[in-house]
Amino acid sequence: MSVHPTTAFVLAAGKGTRMQSHASDRPKPLVEIAGRTLMDRVLDNLNAIGVKCAVVNVHHMADMLEQHLTRRQGGPSVAISDERAALLETGGGVVKALPLLGPDPIFVINSDALWQERPQETQGSLLRDMQTAFDPEKMDILLSLVPVEAAHGYHGRGDFHRSNDGQLSRIQPGETAPYIFAGVQIIRPQIMTAYPMQPFSMNIAFDDTIKTGRLFGHVHNGPWYHVGSPAEVKTAEAAFETHEKH
Repeated sequence: MSVHPTTAFVLAAGKGTRMQSHASDRPKPLVEIAGRTLMDRVLDNLNAIGVKCAVVNVHHMADMLEQHLTRRQGGPSVAISDERAALLETGGGVVKALPLLGPDPIFVINSDALWQERPQETQGSLLRDMQTAFDPEKMDILLSLVPVEAAHGYHGRGDFHRSNDGQLSRIQPGETAPYIFAGVQIIRPQIMTAYPMQPFSMNIAFDDTIKTGRLFGHVHNGPWYHVGSPAEVKTAEAAFETHEKH
């Protein structure tokens, strides 16, 4: 049984310290790639698949980000989860936002998640595919994955192994893995009520969900871009300028 989430939580509170001059005068979600901010790219993709409400957490340069969201035209509607007082990291941010998110499965998306759809596919196809793939009867979390070779700007050992049925396991010391987490997930929000509202990484929830056999992955085979540094922004800009001219 698939469930199509209509609410999303967008992680936008980080400082983006590796971005240097690209984010010295703005929060990282407002860095532009080929004329559109990272934040608008995420929200436009959500809107394209019918997501009605997006909750966005704010911390670094929060006023500027809120002003941008207020001026934004088109859906989804946006609510703010305010982390000005304390940055709660990815897991703590989700816990704080739970009262705004409701009981049904939700998207959780990194505001710097940047991907291109496969050729001939429409905007939001990755998210739509994840909506279709998510089965709350057997999954607590469904992660978007990309093959390491499709991840531009990534130089690590990979994150996960994936079984034939989509179940995920972590790499062990000294191993490499074929897939990395691509910054998009669908979760059952009820699982986050077990965690305190304090700074912690969603990786803790991933590892706990592996133990219960309820962490799954959906593979996206289109290009994906890591945009953590000025050089990586330049690479992504060139790719998207070419891609979006066609």
